[in-house]
Amino acid sequence: MTQALARLQTGVPGLDAVLGGGLVVGASYILQGHPGAGKTIFANQIAFKTAEKGSKALYVTLLAETHERLFQALGTLEFFDSSRLGIDVTYVSVFQTLRDEGLSAVVKLIRQEIARQGATLLVFDGLLNARDRADTQLDVKTFVAEVQSQAAFVGCTVLFLTSSRIAEESPEHTMVDGVIDLHNELSGVRAVRRLQVKKSRGTAALGGHHQFEITSDGVAVFPRVEALLAHTSVPDHAPTGSVSSGTGGFDALVGGGLPEGSVSLVFGPSGSGKTSLGINFLSLATQEQPALHFGFYETPARLRGKAAALGVDFEGLIKNGALEMIWNPMTENLLDKLGHRLLDAVRERGVKRLLIDGLGGFERGAVHQPRMVEFFAALTNELRALNVTTITTWELRDLFGPTVTAPGSEISSLLDNLVMLRHVEIGSRYKRTVSVLKVRDRAFEPIIHEIGFGPGGMEVRAALEPVAGAATGLAQGPA
Repeated sequence: MTQALARLQTGVPGLDAVLGGGLVVGASYILQGHPGAGKTIFANQIAFKTAEKGSKALYVTLLAETHERLFQALGTLEFFDSSRLGIDVTYVSVFQTLRDEGLSAVVKLIRQEIARQGATLLVFDGLLNARDRADTQLDVKTFVAEVQSQAAFVGCTVLFLTSSRIAEESPEHTMVDGVIDLHNELSGVRAVRRLQVKKSRGTAALGGHHQFEITSDGVAVFPRVEALLAHTSVPDHAPTGSVSSGTGGFDALVGGGLPEGSVSLVFGPSGSGKTSLGINFLSLATQEQPALHFGFYETPARLRGKAAALGVDFEGLIKNGALEMIWNPMTENLLDKLGHRLLDAVRERGVKRLLIDGLGGFERGAVHQPRMVEFFAALTNELRALNVTTITTWELRDLFGPTVTAPGSEISSLLDNLVMLRHVEIGSRYKRTVSVLKVRDRAFEPIIHEIGFGPGGMEVRAALEPVAGAATGLAQGPA
C-alpha cells in the first residue's frame, strides 16, 4: 500500500498541480534562474501564503542588499502584508556572519532561528554566495546537508534560491529533493516566462515547460493543459441526446440537432454568419443549462448590440445568470492561461452550451505551434467529459478561392462535426450558404442550403440551386 506524502500548499496558483500536490513537507528544493526570472517573488509569495494559513516562515538572506529595499519592491504585490513582518514572516540577514565566521556559523544561526521562530518554511536566498565561500565541494555538501537535516528534523521545508543555474552534477543538485528552474526569455519579440521541475524526488511532477506570469497579484502558473489533462478529470460517456442549435432549419441538416456533449467547428470567411449562428445557439441558454461565450473578436458591449440586432436578448440572459461572456483581446495571450480560463469558467457555472468564437485565438497564443494538436485533444476531451455542447468558429483567410484552409487536418479530426459557411456568387448575386461536411456517428443532410436572416436571426432556407464549385464560392454554372 502506497503512502501519501504530507504536502505544503504553496499558495501559488497552478504550482501545486505542477508539483503533484505541493512541496513535500520537510523536503528541500533549489529554486534557480537568472536575475529577473522571478525567484524572489515566488519564494516570498509562498512565505506569505504559508503565514496566512497560520504557519511561520523564515527568510534568510546572504545578499548585501537591505531588507528595506526588498520590502519596497514587495509592497507593490497583493500578497505582501507588512503586518506579518517579524511575526509570521521573519527576515534574517546572515551576510555578515558568513563574511566574518564562515558557513558553520551560518548553519548554527539558521538552526537557532528555525527553533526560535517555529518555522515550517525556510527560504535561503543566496546559495551561490555560500558556494563562493566554501573552499571545496565537500564544504558545499556539508553546508547543504546540515541545513537540510536541521530543517527536516522539525518538519521544515527548505527553498534554496540561487541566481545562477547550477549544473545537474553539482553537489547541491544531487542532495536536494527537487529542482525548480525558472526561465524568462524572448520568443520572437515577446517575453515568455516558463517554469520547469527538473527534479522531483519521490513525487510525480508534471514534466516539461509550464508558462507563468507575474502581475500585481503575484505569480500564477499555468500547467500545460495536455499534461495536466492527459486523461479527463471525470469519466466520459457516449452522447445520447441532441441539443437544438437555435437556428431554424439547421437542426434538420445535422440529423436532429447537435449531439449532446459534442464539439462542432463552424468555419467560413468573414461575414459568412459564424458568430450569428453562435448567437442563436447561445440564445437557448437557461439558468439550468447555462451558456458561455468565449470570444476573441467583439467586445461584450458590441456583442450584446449584435445580438440585439438579431432579436436576441443577451442582456436579459446575462442578468438572470443564463449567459456569461468572456472576452480575450487578440493581443498577447498565453495558450495555457486561455485554456484554464475557459475550463475554470465552464466548471464554475456548470456550462452546457459553449461558443468559442475564434479558435484561431488559441493558435495565436501558442509560443510552440507543434503542440496545438495535443492541446486541442486535451481541451475537447475535457469538454466532452463535462457534457458541454460546444460550437467553435474558424475564420477562412480568403473570401473566395479554390482552397479551404481548415485548422490543420489533425485538429479537424479531433472535432465531431464540421459545418462550412460560404458566400457564393450566382448570376451577379451573392448568396450565403451552409454545408454540413461531417456529423460523427449520425446521418446528415449533404445538400448545400442557402441561409438568410429573419425575425429569429439566422435561418436555413431552401437548397441551393445546382451549380458547380459552390463550396469554393466560385460557382461555374449548373452542375
